Amino acid sequence: MAEIISMPQLSDTMEEGTVIKWNKKIGDKVSEGDILAEIETDKATQDFEIDISGVLLFIGVKEGEKTRVNDILAIIGEEGEDISHLISKSKKDKKYQKNKQDRIFISPLAKNMAKNIGISISNIKGSGEYGRIVKRDIEYYEKTKLKEVNQKKIAHSSMRRKIAKHLTFSKLSAPHYYLFSEINVDKLIEFRKNLNDKLSLEEKISFNDIIIKAAAQSLKKHPDMNVSWNEEEVLLHSQIHIGVAVAVKDGLIVPVIKNADKKSLLQISKEIKDKVLRSKSKKIQPEEIENSTFTVSNLGMYGIESFTSIINIPNSSILSVGSIMKRPIIKNSKIEIGSVMKITLSCDHRIIDGAIGSSYIHSFRNFLEDPITILF
Repeated sequence: MAEIISMPQLSDTMEEGTVIKWNKKIGDKVSEGDILAEIETDKATQDFEIDISGVLLFIGVKEGEKTRVNDILAIIGEEGEDISHLISKSKKDKKYQKNKQDRIFISPLAKNMAKNIGISISNIKGSGEYGRIVKRDIEYYEKTKLKEVNQKKIAHSSMRRKIAKHLTFSKLSAPHYYLFSEINVDKLIEFRKNLNDKLSLEEKISFNDIIIKAAAQSLKKHPDMNVSWNEEEVLLHSQIHIGVAVAVKDGLIVPVIKNADKKSLLQISKEIKDKVLRSKSKKIQPEEIENSTFTVSNLGMYGIESFTSIINIPNSSILSVGSIMKRPIIKNSKIEIGSVMKITLSCDHRIIDGAIGSSYIHSFRNFLEDPITILF
């Protein structure tokens, strides 16, 4: 008996998915465990493994197209089996949902104006009661549509929609405040050079590797920073998982270095290189971008001197790291040229007070100004 295969929910936040590639075509035999398709979610591209066997009788979504979770993806059954009733039911369900979404309320005057002007009311957002299109909406659309003629419109990707939703929620729900600091990194530069002189080209340690280790070690000294807020209680995390913000096509992804305080610099470096590469190619797995307890965002490689970041909820803080710059500094009562790095700690004031955040920065600064201590 034929079965409908629906668009699966491949992550806890997935609302729709895009079929990147079909690995089977209509008429192919499929077996339990086969990878039927590659599906792009709001977080990554994943293989979709089926749990039934049979013949692929119907494909409901073309490559490159998206559909919502639980919409029909495919039908699998026996060769020659009549599936018209399943396709018909699916189309009726979809048509019903579309009619509900597409019903347009418009005043008679506005409808007549739109007809005379020659514009489609489906492109107009109503400002009247219950979204009703009224005269002013037609006038506004007619006035502004000429400006849009030369504009290129690009549909939001699933990832960009998710980022927008997540960061808007974070900014509106968590009262952010920011702590700024400048760190002398002369010893950090020397420390990294001495390490890399002993390592192969593939093993080279980056400044970001050391920063992540220092961030983790500082959390170990200040467990009251390694927390999350919910409406019922404070969650004090027993493990230190550092999220690393990575720029990818269409947005941002945050692979997680689990138990970063217990890993060596070399282990952290290798893991970051691997996860960054797989993040950019959308091959990273959902469990590798979940359960961070603290996040580091480094824009130093882009020449950004300093910046602030939005907290990656449910984290309660995020560290923003700028580039290393040459500056006049006072050393032994003399003005010298030194290397400095500016950092910003964004904190959720519901759970982290200024004194706690400042103590964390103090420890982080000490680690970078005397980086050999990171190893102990």
